[in-house]
Amino acid sequence: QVHLVESGGGSVQAGGSLKLSCAASGYIFSIDAMAWYRQAPGKKRELVAAITSGGTTNYADSVKGRFTISRDNAKNTVYLQMNSLKPEDTAVYYCKAKLLQIGLMIEYEYWGQGTQVTVSS
Repeated sequence: QVHLVESGGGSVQAGGSLKLSCAASGYIFSIDAMAWYRQAPGKKRELVAAITSGGTTNYADSVKGRFTISRDNAKNTVYLQMNSLKPEDTAVYYCKAKLLQIGLMIEYEYWGQGTQVTVSS
């Protein structure tokens, strides 16, 4: 069993900041890529930022320069620092991890349950 649990969501005014965390737990042998996605009402889920096990990152154009993804491999945790938030950042944010579970031979992708971020103007 593997679980991803997000935290850190909430409500903030435009221009404010939030930091999301996502901790993976369970029978984990290793974690490859980790990422944050978001889904606004009536829209498709979209990639916000991703980070490899080696620390290489990529971002959606809409968040470049405002959001920073990072990870703590010792804690199996990925973070998303969100600055200069805009109302259009309002969405449910999900983390995803591609990992190898103990006892299995191939990697699978796991999703967290999501955390709401609301930015008011």
